[in-house]
Amino acid sequence: MTPKELATGVERGERRSLAKSITLLESKAPKDRILGEELLSYLSNAKTSSIRIGITGVPGAGKSTFIETFGLYVISKGFKVAVLAVDPTSPITGGSILGDKTRMPNLATHPSAFIRPSPSGGNLGGVTLKTRESIQILESAGYDVILIETVGVGQSEISVSEMTDFFLLILISGAGDELQGIKKGIMEMADLILINKADNNNVVAAELARNEYKIALHFLKSRRDYWTSDVLTVSALHNKNIDKVWSTIETFRIQTAEHIQNNRTIQRRKWLLDSTENSFREEIERITSSNPEILLIQEKVAMGEISIREATRTILDTFKKS
Repeated sequence: MTPKELATGVERGERRSLAKSITLLESKAPKDRILGEELLSYLSNAKTSSIRIGITGVPGAGKSTFIETFGLYVISKGFKVAVLAVDPTSPITGGSILGDKTRMPNLATHPSAFIRPSPSGGNLGGVTLKTRESIQILESAGYDVILIETVGVGQSEISVSEMTDFFLLILISGAGDELQGIKKGIMEMADLILINKADNNNVVAAELARNEYKIALHFLKSRRDYWTSDVLTVSALHNKNIDKVWSTIETFRIQTAEHIQNNRTIQRRKWLLDSTENSFREEIERITSSNPEILLIQEKVAMGEISIREATRTILDTFKKS
């Protein structure tokens, strides 16, 4: 399919075109990159009425279970839901399991939902280098709610907060007291904190954790001066308080509509800088892998004959000349 045919299929909401388009954007082949740019040019006027929600949390916090329960609830309200699930890439084999859909069997087969697992590719920040472009594709396909699930570190995944409208942090009880909460830099970025697994014998512990994190929030400066973050207890397994989560997001969207559009303008500028930086990095890697002079410098560094600083300056000079 040509980029124009893919774009037409995406705008019609065809799942096959969606999948092929995201695959094209994620490809590192030079030919595919050119085709991907052409595809995005046909979809430059993506809808802006969607809500982009970033979701992160500690491993085992129940992010996938929450996304399925939450996604089905949002669909019941008449919305179309898309999920971008970022899977960690092995530093040894370079592979990813990409098994997130197996944890969301009901959502994955729903006609009003689309789930796309993607490898992180070793990219820091909990997202892939192409997550922003995938969001654009999904919005062009008419999806109202875009959920971006990060790899699940819950401490340094700041990048996802810079490409979404609303940021959810999912925690569980027993993760530490309010001092530990203050130390979690990711909390300053969260618009809503959820204490998941508040069910069965864990209800009291979850409520205690909620109180401790609410105390911790008092010591932290929120990134938004127009929104006050809150903490809720939820049970994704038993569908408890899921309606309150959506209600909070709806309130946020209504009260901060103007700020959301302003933030997206800032995010597009950040996207430009990140994309340019990534292109420079790829170009440097291409030159350093084939330039004899640079290969010699690398050998001298490995042998300890020249300093890293001197080698860096020489490589930069070579890059400028090329």
